[in-house]
Amino acid sequence: MVGYLLPANLAVEQKSTNRMVGKLAGMQRNADRTRTRILAAATEEFAARGIAGARVQRIAEVAECNKAMLYAYFGSKDGLFDAVFTAFVEEYLERVGFDATELPAYAGRVFDYFEAHPDHLRLSVWYRLERPEGEPLEAILAVNRNRLSELVRAQRRRVVPGQFAAVSLLSLIQAIATSWSSMNPEFSPAAPSRALRRRAVVEAVEKILS
Repeated sequence: MVGYLLPANLAVEQKSTNRMVGKLAGMQRNADRTRTRILAAATEEFAARGIAGARVQRIAEVAECNKAMLYAYFGSKDGLFDAVFTAFVEEYLERVGFDATELPAYAGRVFDYFEAHPDHLRLSVWYRLERPEGEPLEAILAVNRNRLSELVRAQRRRVVPGQFAAVSLLSLIQAIATSWSSMNPEFSPAAPSRALRRRAVVEAVEKILS
């Protein structure tokens, strides 16, 4: 069988197209790596200093890019914080999950997550302090809607006790799960081991549900 050969000019055009596609793919990979570095540097900066105290110049230096590139990706310092916090919420959901029928286990996973990621807990504190009346993030609205809807359904099925409204129950569980991580540093020497702290969290949620 004789193979089909492209005319010379078409072959040249095809090679040029392939080179262009490869170049664009490389540019996209570089852009993704730069964006990842910016988000990592911004997470550290915002966690340490909050929104007002964070400096875009420091973030750009750590991310090894310039401020113009940072603004091109995220628009503003507030836009960058929103991207950082949204990424945190997405990672949190992936690792912690939520099941209204297993709330003590959920509280244990919340405890584990913030013990391993204290910088993310600080981000949450800064968010509450500096964005009390700002435009709410859709990622957080969606998370709250989903968890509260699932709790309400579980209460209607009587899988979860109904002595607390769903929003109150969720608030209590979150507070218990993060209570050790938010203690004053002076309390640290008296704190029990991590395993005992985790057990206290799980058992406290079990008692609320009993």
